[in-house]
Amino acid sequence: MDQQSGVGHVDWTLDTVVQSLAFNPDRKFIQVEQAFFQMWWRRQTQRTRALVRRLVDDGQLEFVNGGWCMHDEATTHFVDMIDQTALGHRYIREQFEKYPRVGWQIDPFGHSSVQASLMTAEMGFDGLFFARADYQDIYERRANKSMEMVWRASKSLGKTAETFAGILHAHYMPPPTFDFEDVARTPSIQTTPV
Repeated sequence: MDQQSGVGHVDWTLDTVVQSLAFNPDRKFIQVEQAFFQMWWRRQTQRTRALVRRLVDDGQLEFVNGGWCMHDEATTHFVDMIDQTALGHRYIREQFEKYPRVGWQIDPFGHSSVQASLMTAEMGFDGLFFARADYQDIYERRANKSMEMVWRASKSLGKTAETFAGILHAHYMPPPTFDFEDVARTPSIQTTPV
């Protein structure tokens, strides 16, 4: 972890993303957790902030889920889920006058109906996407071509707690020719061509 920034190398990622998006308007990027984004944001100049606001307005940079962190759904109390999400959404609203429209839970250990009912459909999300699911469920859904579904999360809330949901086909797996930094055969930062 980078001791000066305290956010590991997330700051390098965001610096590069902003430059890349500004350079090419066809590029898009989603940012999920506000904890890292806000630490980065607080250190930015007014010029960079203006650029980021333009990228958000143009739809190149989008906030999904938007909570302070990506909470675990298996053991977290529902009040904590709501509070940390509200905190992240407050920052997005104050700085960009937007709210996330999509839920994104790529790494929770389990899924709860609380997430689907209170935190997606009730908050106005258009959908929820996640990566972890029981392998038997994934095999069956792949075979039946039902990786996308309408999640009916609460009988008592009825249709107001229904949300479009999708399970990602691959979990943390890069394409075979892509080197993730933690297993890369080349240095992370290169100053000369390979």
